Amino acid sequence: MTSPSDIDNNVILTLEKLGVAYELIQIDPDFADTAQFCEKYGFPMEYSGNTIVLASKRGEKKYCACIVQASQRLDVNKVVRGLMGVSRVSFASAEETSELTGMMIGGVTPYALPNDLPVYADHNLLSAEYVILGSGSRSSKLKVAPEEMLKIPGLEFIEGLSMPSK
Repeated sequence: MTSPSDIDNNVILTLEKLGVAYELIQIDPDFADTAQFCEKYGFPMEYSGNTIVLASKRGEKKYCACIVQASQRLDVNKVVRGLMGVSRVSFASAEETSELTGMMIGGVTPYALPNDLPVYADHNLLSAEYVILGSGSRSSKLKVAPEEMLKIPGLEFIEGLSMPSK
């Protein structure tokens, strides 16, 4: 199906272990960021899911990952903050994201995240025809049926996780 040069071995093993049906889409790494990817390869933003790592800003450091439609924006200040049980939250830096996940921004996939990292996905993703997700690499993307996201360990679908982009 894929070779280790296509995506990280850990991601391949995780997809196989979970029995995830997916299509691997090879891309130019210069177009890994969602808006550029969608424009270059002709995929609608509402079918792309961004996996975003967030970090608490005060007290004990806490992290979570959220998957949101690219056409929406994450409700960080209310919903995510409440889910994390912290007073302040922000997007994790590229360095924090890489250190925590082993992946670069533009390639983060929810399928090979650390087991102790809470993962929340916008409920709206379930109504998409398919979802484009990171593959663990900036050189490819995963195309999955929304139901395949239910196989992500510990994933919780949340109503209202996102809101329309401004």
